[in-house]
Amino acid sequence: MLSFAKNNKLNLIMFENKYCYSFPAVRGQQAGRPFYIATCPLRIIPKIFLFDEEEVPAELRAQRTLNRTRLPEMVRYLVDNPKEYVFSSLTASVGTEVRFIPHEGAHDLGVLQVPMDAEILINDGQHRRAAIEEALKEMPELGQDNISVLFFVDEGLKRSQQMFADLNKYAVKPSPSISALYDFRDSSAGVARYLATEIKPFVGFTEMEQSTVSPKSAKLFTLSSIKQASQILLSKNAKSHFEDGDLQIAVSFWQACFGVITEWQQVHNKELSPANFRQEYIHAHGIGLHALGRMGKSLIAQHPKDWQHVLQKLSKIDWRKSNPIWDNRALHHGKLSKASSNIKLTANILRQALDLQLEGDDKKLEEEFSSNHV
Repeated sequence: MLSFAKNNKLNLIMFENKYCYSFPAVRGQQAGRPFYIATCPLRIIPKIFLFDEEEVPAELRAQRTLNRTRLPEMVRYLVDNPKEYVFSSLTASVGTEVRFIPHEGAHDLGVLQVPMDAEILINDGQHRRAAIEEALKEMPELGQDNISVLFFVDEGLKRSQQMFADLNKYAVKPSPSISALYDFRDSSAGVARYLATEIKPFVGFTEMEQSTVSPKSAKLFTLSSIKQASQILLSKNAKSHFEDGDLQIAVSFWQACFGVITEWQQVHNKELSPANFRQEYIHAHGIGLHALGRMGKSLIAQHPKDWQHVLQKLSKIDWRKSNPIWDNRALHHGKLSKASSNIKLTANILRQALDLQLEGDDKKLEEEFSSNHV
């Protein structure tokens, strides 16, 4: 048994006249029920862990259906980061009795024996299981790695369904800002972090954790808004790679914007409070930042040599919410709207102020807006 634990291999043994899988495991207890934490080689995950098929009605399943659109990104994460990936534990119910053999002198450390013909149903982690299966097809050597599995002895469908509900009840997806703060594989997040910590107007005024800025906050922009606005500026998407040249363009553009936007300067000089700025102005919010990014994309494309000179015209913009020019553009029924069409219509005002040409979808959207708001 000890050699098995050290080598972390899967053994087949006999238990009650049945062949069994044997896992090194730790035994614990929750709510009066035993559970077992085991390590399992990735290569056998697709073979022994099952999830309910999609055609089974929801009331007879213990899991949601598999959303295959989530898998490609998870598979790429595994294949592209074989030395750095991290996958959290699977949680599974075993549909039969199991046997736990403690090591000598260790009451809760030993070997878990699970009959081979047992139904092992995943309660949490079916997308990880499917991603592992697909990744192994591309990179079989991943099969030597391990994943931890939390085993419960199944007490029937009702209990399994309750387990699923309980496991997911308090799950909260991290905010886009804190994801950008901690994601060092995402080069666009790296650009946003640099801008937020080194470049005006963002340094000292960026909310690094939350996806919104509270009314009384001393911050102006969220890290995720800086990331998205810079992606727009550089014609990049969430999966694009950012080079040093992209960072230089972003730094130059946002610094130039700071140089011509009086209110941003007033906030940094403590002449205008962030709270009052957000209350009265469009460009204190994400929609203003995104619109500037869209305008900047056109500006640099149409004036690659003298864009900074042309940008000086931006100083004439009246950004106050009370300016009727923003009605049905940045504002919808008097409230700011970050819908894609509103961002585009807001950016069009900035383009017109800088005498930039409207092209493609932006031109068509402007024509439709003008015909509907005569």
